[in-house]
Amino acid sequence: MKLYELGLYEKAMPNALTWYEKLAAAKDAKFDYVEMSIDASEEKISRIYMSREERLELIQDMYRADMPVRSMCVSALTKYSLGNSDEKLADRGMEIAVNAIRLAADIGARVVMIPGYDVYYEPSSEETKKRYFNNLKKVVEMAEKAGVMLGLETMENEFMNIVEKAMKYVTLCESSYLKIYPDIGNLTNAAKMYKIDVLEDLYLGKGNLTSMHLKETLPGRFREVPYGTGHVDFESAIEKAWELGVRRYVAEFWYLDGEDWRKNLEETYAKLSAILNRQGGGSGT
Repeated sequence: MKLYELGLYEKAMPNALTWYEKLAAAKDAKFDYVEMSIDASEEKISRIYMSREERLELIQDMYRADMPVRSMCVSALTKYSLGNSDEKLADRGMEIAVNAIRLAADIGARVVMIPGYDVYYEPSSEETKKRYFNNLKKVVEMAEKAGVMLGLETMENEFMNIVEKAMKYVTLCESSYLKIYPDIGNLTNAAKMYKIDVLEDLYLGKGNLTSMHLKETLPGRFREVPYGTGHVDFESAIEKAWELGVRRYVAEFWYLDGEDWRKNLEETYAKLSAILNRQGGGSGT
């Protein structure tokens, strides 16, 4: 059996597909699980309010497709940031975070990814940072109660774009349920900007890394960069992550209209799994 799991970001597939169709497509492409998106659209946010019957239907779809949802990307916390100066927006962010954790617990998702932003659409300040930290502690308490791991994702702004910065909040919160979910594409861009070694930065998270987003980037460009056309060294990043005990990875890329998305899924799995297998992950007991 494999010693790792390679997940697929939900947005790599057309949004119009049903959950069963997405899960079945991920299975056909040989991925091990799907990462659910809770973005800032009301359509995606509404998922956290699924009825008991809807949650059961999703679980049944997972069993039918033999493909679980095992992580959740709560990027809605970009717009509804936990440190937002607008109290209503910050409160909505808290509601989204808490209900995302409850949904994850109900459907069996292991990790809820929290973006590393105090704020996004306004300037960061001492007050936004304090508010973020205070609200993050409350979210962590909910995660502890639910038994769901939180992963702080390294993002593209100055607040938390490297592992070293994320470790500050892991240390301050002092919880076994708050770890780091590094995005190697974002880390690569930050390392180039700061002129630091991305692998050394990754090492600073030793013992506190839940998983890794495998995303391609270019300087100043953080998404929709096809694999192989950017500057991310996936081979060395995966080798270092493996050395640090990371065994869960997610291929993070986006479906674009008109492309052969099923072929993209298959090619991406083949490319990334080949690297993971070279770490000794292709077999074991």
